[in-house]
Amino acid sequence: MSTWVTGANGFIGRHLVRELAGAGRAVHGVGHGALDPADARALGLQSWINGEVDAANLNALAALHGLPSQVFHLAGGSSVGLSIARPFEDFSRTVTSTARLLEWLRGFAPESQMVVASSAAVYGADHTGPIAESAALAPMSPYGHHKLMMEQLCRSYVQSFGLRCAVVRLFSVYGPELRKQLLWDICSRLKSEQRSLSLGGTGAEIRDWTDVRDVVRLLVRVAEDVRGDDFRLINGGSGRGTRVADIADGLIRNWGSNTVVSYSGVARPGDPASLLAEDGRLRELNFDWRLPLERGLADYVEWFRSQARA
Repeated sequence: MSTWVTGANGFIGRHLVRELAGAGRAVHGVGHGALDPADARALGLQSWINGEVDAANLNALAALHGLPSQVFHLAGGSSVGLSIARPFEDFSRTVTSTARLLEWLRGFAPESQMVVASSAAVYGADHTGPIAESAALAPMSPYGHHKLMMEQLCRSYVQSFGLRCAVVRLFSVYGPELRKQLLWDICSRLKSEQRSLSLGGTGAEIRDWTDVRDVVRLLVRVAEDVRGDDFRLINGGSGRGTRVADIADGLIRNWGSNTVVSYSGVARPGDPASLLAEDGRLRELNFDWRLPLERGLADYVEWFRSQARA
């Protein structure tokens, strides 16, 4: 039996593969992105299929390596903006791929433990303070709607067919190798030695920032607790909120820059003023967040600069 990771070539997927392989797991992946065999082995993958999460590719993995004991499902859309620009593509990557995976597992590996990465985007923009898993769901983008459809599919297959599945709603994941979103944008502008930065919003927006190296430890921990006939939803957040302005200031401080940041005061439509996890279910797992935000920001700046030098 082996461990499979869909979306293993993505930001979180690559970190997860390293975590699993470092623990001695035999890890195999499927998803989008070209990886030659040497690069796949360096990452920690024993095999990689560049293609859709569909029956043909899942059958190919099973024929070569046997049925999976665990499946980490990270494949899917990863951007609100892209989901608005290309909604059907986002639907296919998130909802269709999940339906295909669930149906394949129902037929061939119903005892496999499945951990699915979802998003806090399912909660929408109208919550204040910590958000519990039982909170009302009101996604504001195709990305959020598709993540919610994915969750509902998983719940259906657990309740109807007894599959073993836990869904982790991830909040603001950042860390080395993230090449998009706020941290990447700010560091790119610091690299160009801009003396002033203008960002959208007010800077007072609260987010629950989690380092990807902790997040993959969490996914592995959740997999250890997956049970049959029990659909589990878990917030993958720390329960600690930080202002966007504090993230910007931390990056500038670690960069050693005197750049001044201003804010337009104009928020994007549907952009939450606060997105913070209630972490009670996570504490029941005795999971500990090991990487403080200041260290995470320092590590990100160091990684970014190493890419610029390469």
